[in-house]
Amino acid sequence: MTGAPPFAPQSRVTLANWQDPPFNRWAFQHVRELIPTARIPRGDGPAWPLPRAERDLAGVRFASGDQELTVADLLAQTCTDGFLVLHRGRIVTEQYFNGMAPDTPHLLMSVSKSVTAAVAGVLAGRGQLDPSAPVTAIVPELAGTSFDGATVQQLLDMRTGTAFNEDYDDPEADVRTYERVYLWRPPADDPVPEDAIAYFATLRNDGPHGGPFRYRSILTDVLAWVIERAAAARLHELIAAELWQPMGAEFDAEITVDARGNPMADGGICATLRDAARFGQLYLRRGQRESREVVPAWWVDDTVRGARTGRRPSPAAATFSPATRPAPTTGTAGGWMIRDCRSTTPPASTDSRCSSTGRRRRSW
Repeated sequence: MTGAPPFAPQSRVTLANWQDPPFNRWAFQHVRELIPTARIPRGDGPAWPLPRAERDLAGVRFASGDQELTVADLLAQTCTDGFLVLHRGRIVTEQYFNGMAPDTPHLLMSVSKSVTAAVAGVLAGRGQLDPSAPVTAIVPELAGTSFDGATVQQLLDMRTGTAFNEDYDDPEADVRTYERVYLWRPPADDPVPEDAIAYFATLRNDGPHGGPFRYRSILTDVLAWVIERAAAARLHELIAAELWQPMGAEFDAEITVDARGNPMADGGICATLRDAARFGQLYLRRGQRESREVVPAWWVDDTVRGARTGRRPSPAAATFSPATRPAPTTGTAGGWMIRDCRSTTPPASTDSRCSSTGRRRRSW
């Protein structure tokens, strides 16, 4: 949808088609033109420097299934919008396609979950949020709902008993209702709750809290409400003050909100490519930007370890040696998808929303 309007009907990007190819190639760089957003300001401090040590990676070859590809082949075949490689804190390559530029905020989809969890970690480190606390102790309005009896950590690890069908190929799935609540889809004939908070109360359980990991994006949105209540501030304000600004982001970010300003914490954050790289580098450095701790190191360590007990090592890590530890399974810990590369078990199918590649994607 480029050039001067009016736009031809077949090229118009709408709430009905923006997540599907080819329309998503424009939409994922222009989300705020489609859905209400709240700004995440970077502040006026200096950006975290990313020195350059650039190399031409286009010809690097690798195996992909039964074929051999180059990096250039991969980028072309997947309709990539932006590609950045950091090595030891230096930018090795930074490329933009499809009209994207260094200052373009691009939809992060489910990387938003990891950003939200990082804010939870900052609050936990400060003593404002206890991961072991029942969610009803922080948000009393959740008493009597399906989340009654669940803990904050169970939301982080996606181990509540909540029933939520996230099959994106099923037009009747719960995720289709929640997308309309969050204004990601146009209204339909059947009414939906007036906002996300009202929607949370409609959900039911199909298992006990503390059961096995099951991927359900809605849990991160409930977590966001818990975070907001614990800190007495809105999520976009917390991301800015506790993460984006101390991390040294270079550009503002944004997050989509529903009709009453509730954030879609599980997938609605838009950020630039370099700031996404800075966020990854922050976790690689155990929460540190230069000499400043932004996210507590113990939180990052527990996330990577898959610990479930606050600052203490996970029972599995304490009980088993590397040789005798049971084969790991894929799951989320602290809002990140954790998978031990020694495992030969493929990841479970999760979020298969269409990405700007024009293909189905799995975003954690």
